[in-house]
Amino acid sequence: MRLVLLDMDSTFIQQEVIDLLANYAGAGIQVAAITERTMAGEIDFRQSLIERVELLRGLPISVFEQVRSEISLSKGASEMVDTLHSLGHKVAIVSGGFENVIRPILENANIDYFRANVLEVSEGALTGKAISPIIDRAAKADYLRELANELNIPLTSTVAVGDGANDLGMMEISGLSIAFNAKPVVKAAANCAIDDGDLAGVVRLMGI
Repeated sequence: MRLVLLDMDSTFIQQEVIDLLANYAGAGIQVAAITERTMAGEIDFRQSLIERVELLRGLPISVFEQVRSEISLSKGASEMVDTLHSLGHKVAIVSGGFENVIRPILENANIDYFRANVLEVSEGALTGKAISPIIDRAAKADYLRELANELNIPLTSTVAVGDGANDLGMMEISGLSIAFNAKPVVKAAANCAIDDGDLAGVVRLMGI
């Protein structure tokens, strides 16, 4: 058995969830700019998340369903999951995005395990805060270790797939690291890269 752990935003799905949420808050341009700098490794993820989430304060929780309708899986995502499952492997997602939005998508995609940030809600609206602990670079690496230990899979039999600086921690400790449509800093650090946006390539790079 092998374990494949993927980032969510701009990896398993084509969009950045926080950017979609920000559009409804009238802060789309501002948040997208912070997201871009964060993924390039220019800004600390934890601090940037706090700043971006604050800009979402007051949004009604109905926005979760609206944003969910705008999300599409990356090319080859379903094929990758089906192939890996057919061979007895496990697929997991770890996301700096938000469980409030992505949980139904991941359950529908038959993802075995997932962990993501959670937006705090009060009286039917976002408070502008994320509930601790925040899923940052270190937390992603910790989740890979946790799952590998739980499944009794050596780290050498794990695969980490991501696109941003926030994914480097899990990619550093995985047996195989794959940069997916990645920022230069991530592509330089990965064992290999997929540049055509097709997640089916993960299976091929695993030698399957």
